[in-house]
Amino acid sequence: MIDPLASASQIAASGLRAQSTRLRIVAENLANAQSTGTTPGADPYVRKTVSFESVLDRTIDAASVKVKALGVDNAPFRLEHDPSHPAADENGNVKMPNVNPIIEMADLRETTRSYEANLQVMKQVRNMFSTTIDLLRNS
Repeated sequence: MIDPLASASQIAASGLRAQSTRLRIVAENLANAQSTGTTPGADPYVRKTVSFESVLDRTIDAASVKVKALGVDNAPFRLEHDPSHPAADENGNVKMPNVNPIIEMADLRETTRSYEANLQVMKQVRNMFSTTIDLLRNS
């Protein structure tokens, strides 16, 4: 028989791990939003993406989430005219990363909320364990 509290805890833990990975990817994207190439015409930083999948965890007999793949965004690079930049091509254009800070901030907010929701589940499970132990002590 599978303990439902332990199952809930493991499901929330899988969500925390997945959202932690997503937070790291968003942070990398934001940190490199201005990272250009170092040689003329070189490609800049490419936005990274993360995708999830639901998997059946047979140890708890329930679905959990895990990172399916880390990928890159194939959106085109922005071009900025800056002839003095070391990465400028013969026309003076510099390829800028395909990172949109507004999208990254929206992803960051969504990820933070998902992380907090999973954390709340963990806290509730811990409280239920404590309440159960208290009930057993007093009976």
